[in-house]
Amino acid sequence: MILDWPDCTNVRDLGGLTTTDGRRVRAGALLRADCLDRLTPAAVADIRAGGIRRIVDLRWALECALRPNPFEGDPLYTHAPMLGDDDYDFLPDSYGAMLEHNRPQIGAAFRAVAEAPPGGVLVHCLEGKDRTGVLVALLLLVAGVPHDQIADDYALTRGVDRQLMANTLDYLHDAHGEVAKYLADCGVDAEALAAVRARLVD
Repeated sequence: MILDWPDCTNVRDLGGLTTTDGRRVRAGALLRADCLDRLTPAAVADIRAGGIRRIVDLRWALECALRPNPFEGDPLYTHAPMLGDDDYDFLPDSYGAMLEHNRPQIGAAFRAVAEAPPGGVLVHCLEGKDRTGVLVALLLLVAGVPHDQIADDYALTRGVDRQLMANTLDYLHDAHGEVAKYLADCGVDAEALAAVRARLVD
């Protein structure tokens, strides 16, 4: 797919990342982006023609109202806000607080990817870094991508520090062990995990 989306930042295909067992994430299977409200008509048409079968919008409802997604109301579109309304302190050096305080929302967003029709999935939030970064990290962990590659990919995002994701992955491992255990606590079952693996890796 041509990722020529004017006025969008942090847009990329996760295809090509390698897994611990020597496989690769399939090109076009998982894409990430920031807010899509400034997409040109040509870019919208390119997304429709390029194999994307689900767009998962991780923003709050208010963000969606202020900057509507051009695919809202389309069968492609799924709204799965990844943050609740709880007031909690963000940790300055990791996304650990996000992981702990938003388990139902994270589980729903993960399942939105797992249950998508065959084809590519595009996930995005407002800036394409925090919520998108965490969900993409969880998806890649389930696919078998090692921590260092996940942190390296996160570092390609504009306006982030690689160490933030590295710390988050360490936190997840230390606090919960395997990613499957954490996701089970979020309401994600083994079938959804298997669906994500089958979707992402050859």
